[in-house]
Amino acid sequence: MRAQDFNFLKELVEAPSPSGYEQPAAGIVRKRVEKVADEVHTDVLGSVTAKLKGTSEGAPSIMLAGHIDEVGMIVHYINDEGYLSIKPVGGIDAAVLPGMRVDVHTADGILRGVIGRKPIHLIDEDERKTVTKLDKLFVDVGLTAEDVKERIAIGDVITYGVGMEKFGDGLVVSRALDDKMGAWIVVRVLEEVKKAGRSASDLYIVGTTMEEIGGRGAKASTFGVDPDIGIAIDVTHATDYPSIEKSTHGHFKIGSGPIIARGPNINPILFTRLIDAAKSANIDYSVQAEPRGTGTDANSMQLVRSGKITGLLSIPLRYMHTPSEVLALNDLDDAVKLLTHFVLGLTADIDFTPR
Repeated sequence: MRAQDFNFLKELVEAPSPSGYEQPAAGIVRKRVEKVADEVHTDVLGSVTAKLKGTSEGAPSIMLAGHIDEVGMIVHYINDEGYLSIKPVGGIDAAVLPGMRVDVHTADGILRGVIGRKPIHLIDEDERKTVTKLDKLFVDVGLTAEDVKERIAIGDVITYGVGMEKFGDGLVVSRALDDKMGAWIVVRVLEEVKKAGRSASDLYIVGTTMEEIGGRGAKASTFGVDPDIGIAIDVTHATDYPSIEKSTHGHFKIGSGPIIARGPNINPILFTRLIDAAKSANIDYSVQAEPRGTGTDANSMQLVRSGKITGLLSIPLRYMHTPSEVLALNDLDDAVKLLTHFVLGLTADIDFTPR
């Protein structure tokens, strides 16, 4: 991965953007695509859409979506001593939170906080056997109650207080790789298609909002763009570490290429063409069976208007929704190559209607 692209990924991943509060990440996407796209638009839900006009009016239009929101927490109560009670924004695992350093995002800037609970010495033996529920945890920002209530407001959001760093052999570790790496991929595809002389199709790339709370941004963006084809780029669970039952969850290893979904959420002709694109571009890939609607933007995209030709390309990720998500950088580069190859191969004579 080029240094400038790694720096873009790091900047995007580290921008605080819990669902509904994605403006910092959206600004980074806008700044990058304004140099490349013919049109850039931000809708009222905060999703950023960039368009690269195609060279043929008859070719199917395509929308690539990676969501820019991340899981986090929100302040919902401040007690008389100045401690913050919190609720989750998206799927937060309370087991990883005690002792975690966090960032509280206020109108005046970031305050460092610590998620507290009783130390193990003061917890009853039976209580030690269970996960402390989120409503029993609190955030300590180290200030007086008066200062806390002056500087922190109900509805301020909280993110894990960690950034992205290189890790191991060709890996990175960070919060929020789910799914800002997907937004990174679609921006890079836009750049590569432009560099190749454009595609026959109109290409739209979208950094969607509020995926973690139900795919809201993708629904609105797909309705507004009204593409013929929609492909979501997201993460899926790597299963290459202890305690994961492969017969239940499949065998997906980081560093082994992107994963192409197959199932009722996926158009079968589009699935086949993604496989063909991977083979033609000499990219390793895996196939993941998805027996129902996926928990991704692909599910939202498929059901807009009279239905969309929908696909899902995923990157294997370890430890999803924790402060220490792990993936392989070469999987991201391979996803860019695969999607670029696919987009450049679209022509007007392709029929995606299942028969």
